Amino acid sequence: MFSDMSGYTALMQQNEQLAKEKRRRLKEVLESTTAVYNGEVLQYYGDGALSIFSSAIDGVKCAIEIQQTLLIEPKVDLRIGLHSGDISMEDETIYGDGVNIASRIESLAVPGSILISEKVYDEIKNQQNLSAREMGYFEFKNVVEPMRVFVVESDGLVVPARNELKGKTKQPVNRLAVLPFVNMSADPENEYFSDGISEELLNVFSKVEGLEVTSRTSAFAFKGKNTDIREIGIQLNVNRILEGSVRKSGNRVRITAQLINAADGYHIWSENFDRDLNDIFKVQDEISGIIVNKCRENLTAKEHDKKLVNAPVQNLEAYTLFLKGLHFYNKVTPNDFKRAISLFEEAISLEPGYALAYAMAAEAYAFLGSTGQVHPGEAFGFVHKYADKALQLDNTLSAGYAAKGSAYLLYDWKWNEAYDSLKKAIKLNPAATDAHQLLSFYYLITGKNSEAVAIMEKALETDPLSPIVNKSLVDAYLISGRVDDALKQAEMLLEMYPQMRAAKELKGWCIGAKGDWKKSAEIFEEVRLSIDHPLKGFAPIGCAYAKSGDANKAMECIAKIEEWQASEPGIVVDADLAMVWLSLGELDKGFYHLFQCVGKKIGPAAIIIEHPAFNVPHNDPRYLELKKKMNLV
Repeated sequence: MFSDMSGYTALMQQNEQLAKEKRRRLKEVLESTTAVYNGEVLQYYGDGALSIFSSAIDGVKCAIEIQQTLLIEPKVDLRIGLHSGDISMEDETIYGDGVNIASRIESLAVPGSILISEKVYDEIKNQQNLSAREMGYFEFKNVVEPMRVFVVESDGLVVPARNELKGKTKQPVNRLAVLPFVNMSADPENEYFSDGISEELLNVFSKVEGLEVTSRTSAFAFKGKNTDIREIGIQLNVNRILEGSVRKSGNRVRITAQLINAADGYHIWSENFDRDLNDIFKVQDEISGIIVNKCRENLTAKEHDKKLVNAPVQNLEAYTLFLKGLHFYNKVTPNDFKRAISLFEEAISLEPGYALAYAMAAEAYAFLGSTGQVHPGEAFGFVHKYADKALQLDNTLSAGYAAKGSAYLLYDWKWNEAYDSLKKAIKLNPAATDAHQLLSFYYLITGKNSEAVAIMEKALETDPLSPIVNKSLVDAYLISGRVDDALKQAEMLLEMYPQMRAAKELKGWCIGAKGDWKKSAEIFEEVRLSIDHPLKGFAPIGCAYAKSGDANKAMECIAKIEEWQASEPGIVVDADLAMVWLSLGELDKGFYHLFQCVGKKIGPAAIIIEHPAFNVPHNDPRYLELKKKMNLV
């Protein structure tokens, strides 16, 4: 805990006696209160001090009591910052990252407030008598990664706005979020058009060197909500927000756009554009050019002058069909993906050179093929066909390389080609978090666990509210053996999306990995009941029962899985069966189903054999044989 008296130097010049009296009182309160909460004042720094505690809860309670005591006259204006971490002591000198970060957090505070790091917040968030509010991400000098900071709420404490926090930080610069433009048309069906314009602009900005753009999923999380702009800035860690509206009537369109400073909510720029639909791409270029110039810090001169939007099509009906396809694509359900493909294909029939329509059709087929909604051989055949055509027409399309990479990764098992394609997709569009997820999967399959974690942590910066990005980061932590980090991330995901089944299931795997498989079985049972199908969701429970020593219940789960397969002959359940048999220690049956997965081109086999929950022995010759069949040797 760093504490620092505000305005001490100025007070010394005005009233030395009062300054000394306040410093003496501060020292008395610090020492007496710290002792009550099992702490120790290690060092004084003139008008401030460094203290340590045996627990984060004690530290925060102590900080609250100190601030509340110093509200009583003679009042002392104090800033307090807390962080949890290791410290080192040598020759009466205390140092280490923990000390540095606590100091940075304290410097950010205002008099009368208590700021804490995310690590401290994680320790106190379930305490009924302790409350804190998120202030967002801050970039501290000499600290590599942005850090989430929280302010403690309690009687008498100051709770500042984010823009009041001005410590030793680097504020976000050239970080932009494009919120979904509001549909102001008389016909609510035109929402696909306003959403499409927003997404088209977002994709343009993501290609501008030096400008970091929040991914679509996180930006669109605020659609239809009346969230304060400053709060959005905190959650997305951006300094600029573009919002607007679209009114479409016949062949005319009015686009209103406004660029807002996220720290205080003030408008930097706003303008109305009344145009014919034929000029829609010129409008997008105008808007994007203005925004780039308004965010001109750290951008190269060439980025200001070059044309940002080139008309991808001449046929407006084809463009309209594409935007409708995009609308259904973003609903992320099998039926909506199929509708999206149909619309993309209609757009292509009207405009055969529509590269992005080919690329998005390829990405939709990749989802359907990887989830078994369309036979993988058929689906990935279309992925290759459409991705190749897209890249033939435009070799700068990130979506084309992402789709191509997904086919190499999920079906062909051509790992080098998958890696090259996905790296190219990310280079062309750093906000393409779908490519980040696929690359993380590649790293996990090829045993590069630290790289899998790093790529998803990077994706989270761009897309912090995405459920899929957060889920993929949990997977990466868990398979890498970082179980505590995985559990923490799973709990954060559940805070954002309390009903998300995949998040609950991930929490169950994390708790099981920590040794409490009985508790994980309870969580898996809750998830299974929420599926509302008598035969689905039994694989995780079966694994948990097996791991906790209840072989009979595990066998009952295997029977349910086999019954499900018999009732729906088209489904493939070998991965489910492999997991439960492996959890029971039945290697022969586990390997049998893993080989079935490989023969049927079911990708999870590559993860199962490396997953710490299943303990597949690497010295078993069948392990090496599986890797050979998947081209992983």
